[in-house]
Amino acid sequence: MLAHVLLNSTIRRRFSSVMDETRSLIVVCQLTSKNDLEANFEVAKGMMKRAKERKAKMVFFPECFDYVGQTREENETLALTESDNYIDRYRNCAKEYGLWLSLGGFHQKDPAGFRKPFNTHLIIDEKGETRGVYRKLHLFDLDIPGKVRLVESEFSSHGNEIPKPVCTPVGNVAMSICYDLRFAELALWYRMNGAHILTYPAAFTVNTGLAHWETLLRARAIETQCYIVAAAQTGKHNDKRSSYGHSMVVDPWGAVIAQCSETIDMCFAEISLSYLDEVRKLQPVFDHRRSDLYSLIAVQKNEIGNEVYMFDNHSIPADHVFYRSTYTFCFVNRNPILPGHVLVCPIRNVERLTKLSHAETSDLFITAKRIQAMLEDYYKATSSTVCVQDGPEAGQTVSHVHVHIFPRKKGDFGGDPDNVYRELAEHDKAGEKRFRDKEEMRNEANIYRSLLVTGEAK
Repeated sequence: MLAHVLLNSTIRRRFSSVMDETRSLIVVCQLTSKNDLEANFEVAKGMMKRAKERKAKMVFFPECFDYVGQTREENETLALTESDNYIDRYRNCAKEYGLWLSLGGFHQKDPAGFRKPFNTHLIIDEKGETRGVYRKLHLFDLDIPGKVRLVESEFSSHGNEIPKPVCTPVGNVAMSICYDLRFAELALWYRMNGAHILTYPAAFTVNTGLAHWETLLRARAIETQCYIVAAAQTGKHNDKRSSYGHSMVVDPWGAVIAQCSETIDMCFAEISLSYLDEVRKLQPVFDHRRSDLYSLIAVQKNEIGNEVYMFDNHSIPADHVFYRSTYTFCFVNRNPILPGHVLVCPIRNVERLTKLSHAETSDLFITAKRIQAMLEDYYKATSSTVCVQDGPEAGQTVSHVHVHIFPRKKGDFGGDPDNVYRELAEHDKAGEKRFRDKEEMRNEANIYRSLLVTGEAK
């Protein structure tokens, strides 16, 4: 107890030393969106104009800033695209007023045309350009017969990617939406990937808002030592739906520094990265985490780009690569022993499996599972060979850890499945005359890229 009192005293003295440094003003907007998009936009535009007058740098809007439909059918019918004129009007306001915008959740049509709308959070810069896209990961599905039924997955599709925090004039901003607030792992991952500010645009129900809203927001702030910005919907949207309101900003120490009540409103807060740094220095909890005993694993897809990838001393052109995550890349095989034979390996050149970091190991095999599922689906297979030849005596001919994956069917290798190991040991020892045409490899990689993008590989 004495140590805690002394720490609080030290914190108060240290924080007072950063009060005079430059801070960034943000605005948090609270709306009561209905099914009238034009009326909703006019309210938002007035808020952006007011934010400009106060010299704010960034404005945060809640989930469903575009509309709240009266029926499930209306929610789907009114859905927008990212390039829709309605979103362009927000882009134009960003340019006119010189503001960054967090558009905390609009009903986005599936670009592929296969699924229900996504709940999509956009970050737009002062030039009107998209700087971040996040599709809500966690959908609230609750069905208690005779009591309550709210099944979000019946009218919305979930996202499959976690984007890194977006660098903005007010700090590195991480994107989430509403129900994501209840999943601390996502918040911790964002902190570990450089976040200063976590966003939770929301439309909390009145009952859950009264019970949990502020408690959860303060918990996320304290455990991540980040600012929390939570723009919320409030009031009655229609006869079936009302929201709790109480938009707020919480600082890295867990203090509520700005809050709206239960009406359409705005609140203002200052973001101080110096203050944030002081909190983290005085409570260095992330230095004390036991990564030898537990860790956070996230499957993060990255852009493949145009660079040349290195497989030991072999150059792999980008158009032969069909997937890349944080630590792993996957490419088609120049000399496959069966159709669908691909390689999955760490981006870092590591000779042995045992020399991979925990993060690299997790990412490698999570990626391998995803690629295996995609290949089995595409080749209509129910079995696969997944193996690592770890070291020369195990048959490794390229000194770079790699996982062989290829789908299997009855009758492969003369009906003896174990003949695969003889084939693996010999298949890459031939001269270049056996290697496939580069155009053929490029076409195969494009097929796999397409399958992974459309989400057919879960």
